[in-house]
Amino acid sequence: MYRRRFLREVGAVGSAAATIGLAGCARVGGEPDHGDGDEPDHDVGMLATAYRPREITVSVGETVVWENTSARSHTVTAYENAIPDEAEYFASGGYDGEVAAREAWAGEFGGRLETGDRYSHTFAVPGRYEYVCLPHENGGMIGTVVVEE
Repeated sequence: MYRRRFLREVGAVGSAAATIGLAGCARVGGEPDHGDGDEPDHDVGMLATAYRPREITVSVGETVVWENTSARSHTVTAYENAIPDEAEYFASGGYDGEVAAREAWAGEFGGRLETGDRYSHTFAVPGRYEYVCLPHENGGMIGTVVVEE
C-alpha cells in the first residue's frame, strides 16, 4: 500500500499509530524519510505537464520511484524504441510493450497514476531510457533515465 494513500485513508497523519505503522520506511537510496518535507521520498515527481527532474542518472541495479505529485492523472510509459535493446520494458500498469500500454490508456485509462500514487522500476541494463506520460505527451511530458555501470 502506498504510504501517503494509507495516511489519507486512516486519517492518522501525525499520530502515534501512523508513526509506528511506518517505522522503517526509507527513501530509495537508503536515506530515511524524516517526514519533514525537506527531502522528497521519491526520485521523480509528476507536475501538471512535466516530470521533475526531467532527467535522472542512476547506477545499474538501482530502482527509480516516480510519484504523482499533481492533481492530474499521469502514466510512466517507456518508448519501446528508446530503451536499450536488452532492457526490460517498463510502464505503469505493468504492460509488456508500448502498444499495449497505449491501447490500455485509450481504452480505460490503463496505467493511470492518481495523486499520491507511485510506480517504480529497477534498471538492470546500462543505457539511456526515454519515457512519456501518455495523456500529456503532446504537451512534452517526456523524461529520461540514464543508467550507468
